[in-house]
Amino acid sequence: MIEQKDVLVTVRDGIKIATRIYRPEGAGPFPTLFACSPYRYDNNDLPASPLFLWRETGPIEWYVDHGYAYVHADVRGTGFSEGDFGFMNRAEQQDLYDVIEWIAQQPWSNGKVGGIGQSYYCMLQWFMGIQNPPHLACLGAYDGLNDPYRYMAFPGGIESVFLPYWINASVRLANLFPANREHPRHLASDFIGEIWRHPYYDDYWKERSAFEHLDKIKVPVHSIGVWAKQDLHLSGNINAFQHASGPTKLTITGTPTAFSSMLDFKDPAFHEQHLLPFYDYYLKGVKTSWIDRPNVMYSVRNTRTMRSFDTWPPPGIKRVTYFLGQGPTGTVTSLNDGSLGPAPGSGSTTYSYPQPMWVMGVVPVGPDGPDPARGVLTFTSPPIEQDVEIAGNGKLVVHASSTRDDMDLIVKLSEQLAQAPEERERGIQPRYTIVSKGWLRASHAIHDPAPSTDDVPFYAHSGRAPLTPGKIYQLEIPLEPMAYRFRKGNRIRLELCCGDSPVTDGLFWHLYRPDKIGADTIYHDAERSSHLILPVLPED
Repeated sequence: MIEQKDVLVTVRDGIKIATRIYRPEGAGPFPTLFACSPYRYDNNDLPASPLFLWRETGPIEWYVDHGYAYVHADVRGTGFSEGDFGFMNRAEQQDLYDVIEWIAQQPWSNGKVGGIGQSYYCMLQWFMGIQNPPHLACLGAYDGLNDPYRYMAFPGGIESVFLPYWINASVRLANLFPANREHPRHLASDFIGEIWRHPYYDDYWKERSAFEHLDKIKVPVHSIGVWAKQDLHLSGNINAFQHASGPTKLTITGTPTAFSSMLDFKDPAFHEQHLLPFYDYYLKGVKTSWIDRPNVMYSVRNTRTMRSFDTWPPPGIKRVTYFLGQGPTGTVTSLNDGSLGPAPGSGSTTYSYPQPMWVMGVVPVGPDGPDPARGVLTFTSPPIEQDVEIAGNGKLVVHASSTRDDMDLIVKLSEQLAQAPEERERGIQPRYTIVSKGWLRASHAIHDPAPSTDDVPFYAHSGRAPLTPGKIYQLEIPLEPMAYRFRKGNRIRLELCCGDSPVTDGLFWHLYRPDKIGADTIYHDAERSSHLILPVLPED
C-alpha cells in the first residue's frame, strides 16, 4: 500500500483541504472511496473501537487490498485543513464537490469516486449526492441522519444533550489531542452557542439539512440503517431510500447496540456482504450479486428473521388501534399503572413535575438501582394472545392539557415481558424492551403539510405557539420507524412523561429545563379517546 500524507487540495475559495491517500501499489488506474469528517485522518492509527466513537472509516487497508484507493479528508477548520469549522455549512458541502473532482484528475484514478463511512461521514455523503459532481459514481451510506435539527439538536423540538456532548468529546477532543501528538488543533468556533441561538428550524439548520434536497441525489445509493440507532441516524437512511432519485436500496441491520454498529463497520465480513458487491458493480463495472439484491432488506427485532420487500414500509400493513385507559393493571409500579386496550377507556390521568423521586432525568434510584417505570405514566395491555409483528411508523394521538403554556411529550413503546406472580408480589418490576420512541414539544405542533402523511405527522418547528393553560389539545406524536415482534403472553406498554433519562436513552436523552414545573392531564374517555396506532404486518 502506498500512503501519501497531508496532500493539500485547493478548493474554490482558496482554502486548502488536507487529505491522506491510501492506494494500491502500481500505476492503476483505481476507483476511489472518499471519506470526510472533522475527526482528523491522523487518528486512523487508533483502533476502530467503541472507545473512539469517531473511528468510522471502515477497513481502509482491506479496501486497498481489493483494488481501491481510499482518500480521507479533514473538513475545513479541523486536522490539517485550513479555514473555520462550520458543521456541514455550505462551504463544507462545496469542498466535497471540489475534492471529488480533484480525485478524478489524479493519474492513479479511474475517474470514478464512491462515498464511504458511518455517522458524520455518512451525513456528508448526502451532500456529495445532492451536488452531483460529475465523477461521483455511488454512495455507500451507512448509519447517517440528514436532518440535524430534528435528530441531533432538538428532537421533537426539545433540547437534547447529544450535540454539546458530541462537539466536545468527539470533535474538540480528537483535534486537540491527536494520537500522534502532532499539530494539535483548537476549534475556536462557539458551536454550542450557535445551537442555543437557533432553537427553531431556521435558515441555520436548513443550510445543514440534506433532508429537503434528497430528491437531487441521482447516483446509486445503498442506504444501510441500524435499528439500534433509532434515536439518531435511522430515519435518515430511510428518508434517503424514499426520496433519492437515483437507484436506491435499503438495508436495516439488527445489530444489538449503537456501539456494535461501529464494530460491524470495521469488520471486513460486513463490507464483503453489504458494500463490496455494490462498489464493485458501480466503481469497477464488475457483475456482482448487487443487481439481484431486493430493494428492501431488514432484520425483525426480537427474531432472527430477515424480510425482503420492494418498499418501506412493507405493503399490506394494517393499522391497529390501542386505547389508553385508567387501569390499574396490577402488572407494573408507575405513576398511574394505566391500561391499554381495544376500546376507549374512561376518565383522565394527571401527574405533576418535577417528581420528587426523579434522580437521573425522570428515573428514580432505589436500593435495587434505577427504576425507569416507577417515575413515568404507563399504559399496559393484557397479555397478547398471539405474536404481533409490526413494521413501519406508529403514532400516539393524545388529548391533553397543562397548567403551563407548553407541554413536552416523550413517548416510549415497550414490550413488557411476562412475570412470575411471586415476583410481582415482592414488588419486583417486570423486565421490558424499548421498541420505539417519539418526542414532541406541544408549542411546536404546527404541521408541515408537504412531508406529513396520515401515518407520520411532520412538524415545521418554525416557531413557538404557546398553549392556553387548561385548554385540551389533540396532539399527534410520531414514533420512530421499527420492525419488531411482540411475543405471545407478553404485553404492549406505552410510557409517557415530560422527560427522559440517560439510563434509558444513553447519549440521546433530552435536557430537563429548570422552568419545567407544572402538571399535565391526559384524557382517555370516549369523547377524548387518546390512542396508540401500530403498523401490524399480516401473518402471511
